[in-house]
Amino acid sequence: MTFWNKLFGKGQNNKSEKNEEKKSLNETNPIVEKYISGLKNAYFQNNGQEEWKSFEQVIYGAKKDDINKLNQVYPDVPNALINLLEYVDGTYWRKYAKEEIIFFLLGSDMHEYPYYLLSTKEIIKNQNQAKEYFSEYIERKYDEVEVDEKLADKAESIKWLHFSDCMNNGGTSQLFIDFSPSEKGTKGQVVRYLHDPDELKVIADSFEEYLNMLIKKEFDFINEETIE
Repeated sequence: MTFWNKLFGKGQNNKSEKNEEKKSLNETNPIVEKYISGLKNAYFQNNGQEEWKSFEQVIYGAKKDDINKLNQVYPDVPNALINLLEYVDGTYWRKYAKEEIIFFLLGSDMHEYPYYLLSTKEIIKNQNQAKEYFSEYIERKYDEVEVDEKLADKAESIKWLHFSDCMNNGGTSQLFIDFSPSEKGTKGQVVRYLHDPDELKVIADSFEEYLNMLIKKEFDFINEETIE
């Protein structure tokens, strides 16, 4: 029995079994298993049992073709992110069958602030977003905007994967994986954009480290207020 079967249980309409062939292409990263289990527990501890049950009854993982397209656009996409997308293909106004969901799945270094996971199609669609939105910040044209020294300073050279928006439609904060760091950075580092005051900051050296950070923070972005 796979991790997803254990998580959902046998009564989940065999959705995990239907996706088993897709998941076999990328062995489930232990950190992702730990993350999903911990997230589920956080929902339950904050009276979010019904929200979680409704969520898991509706969702399904990304299609094989969409994962392949994502790998083509981002050859270095972390296996942990692929695993997460194989579990749920987006939680940001994402339509599954006849139901549309918005569901907090992620957080950041910002205390108790929740984020959504974008779908594979949204990630691919947004592949040039960082260049379009942050080129002047990347090139350090504004002294008042803090830009981490781990980020490259040439907008045309950056390759960022936009995987998450914050609770207010991404207007306040967005999360990226950076495949084009400066000499002081690390390929695959996670970047957090914050608005007002604007800031670009590296919050983890890898996607796995990012998930570990949220685990260590005990999923503080899930509480009774955010669930409501």
